[in-house]
Amino acid sequence: MTVKELNQERMDPGFWDDPDRAREIEKRIARNEEWIEAWEEVKQQAEDIETLQLLAEEEGEDMGAEIAAEARALEKRLDRLELESLLDEPDDARDAILEINPGAGGTESQDWADMLLRMYMRWAEAQGYETELLHQQPGEEAGIKSATLNVRGEYAYGRLKSETGVHRLVRISPFDADSRRHTSFASVFAYPEVDDSIGVDLSEGEVELQTFRSGGKGGQHVNKVETGVRLIWTGTLSNGEETTVRAACTQERSQHQNRRRARQMLQSRIYQAEREIQQREKERLENQKKSIEWGSQIRSYVLHPYTMVNDHRTETKIEDAEAVLDGEKLDPLIKAYLLHGKKDRDTSPV
Repeated sequence: MTVKELNQERMDPGFWDDPDRAREIEKRIARNEEWIEAWEEVKQQAEDIETLQLLAEEEGEDMGAEIAAEARALEKRLDRLELESLLDEPDDARDAILEINPGAGGTESQDWADMLLRMYMRWAEAQGYETELLHQQPGEEAGIKSATLNVRGEYAYGRLKSETGVHRLVRISPFDADSRRHTSFASVFAYPEVDDSIGVDLSEGEVELQTFRSGGKGGQHVNKVETGVRLIWTGTLSNGEETTVRAACTQERSQHQNRRRARQMLQSRIYQAEREIQQREKERLENQKKSIEWGSQIRSYVLHPYTMVNDHRTETKIEDAEAVLDGEKLDPLIKAYLLHGKKDRDTSPV
């Protein structure tokens, strides 16, 4: 629907008879108005560059550096708008919760999981997103056994949903005295963070509360009070499937705060599970259920004998693997995934 058509529907006397539908229409109107404003600003920015070019010609001044900087800024803004135009699914605009877990392989895989956590935190910082490490379990020697990261900002989930799956690393191991090449695996799972606008009724199942010490590596950092909270929900989803969902939080100082955050995480995971049931075929969620092993990876990061990152879903390749791991060149992989998904939606039978 166009903005005009949506506004006409809003004028209907019975508009608020269906509150859910009305709220959805209001959101769509607001989004469309934001798009119109954004493209008007881009148009104005392009006209300003053209004015600078004319001024430079008339005055005979060298304004090449200034014009080039404005052009780069415009190109960057256009790229971001193009990316956001692909994010048209219901939860794309939400904040994201990212889970990272190493595969088999002990220290090697745990270190790889930690590298992925660093990559996403650096990427999020560069995008202007806020991050909060909700839970982290360190490995015995290095790396992490698990981590849960909250990424807050516009379209955080829509962009990070591209990262769900198994990630494979090939490198010369820093933990191998013989400097042999090792292959490691880690899984990433992204899901939207729910808020008060989405109701997830935990009372339909049983919730078990576990508390534990949320300490660090020892010494003065060990918390002698059980402030860490783990919630375990056992219940039945809408398709009749009995399931168990867990959420842990150790970030906050008090048990009460950790319990509140863990409850929100639990609701988000149950909500995502229901979305998977409703849209299983459309979103091709089978990748989320593959084991963390050979042949199931969505992306490979090769650091030896050459450097290359290859997304196996889109066959997008980036030679500067270090820049990807620094979070600097992750966007091209995300964009390629979203374009690929849009192509599938556009060509799928109605």
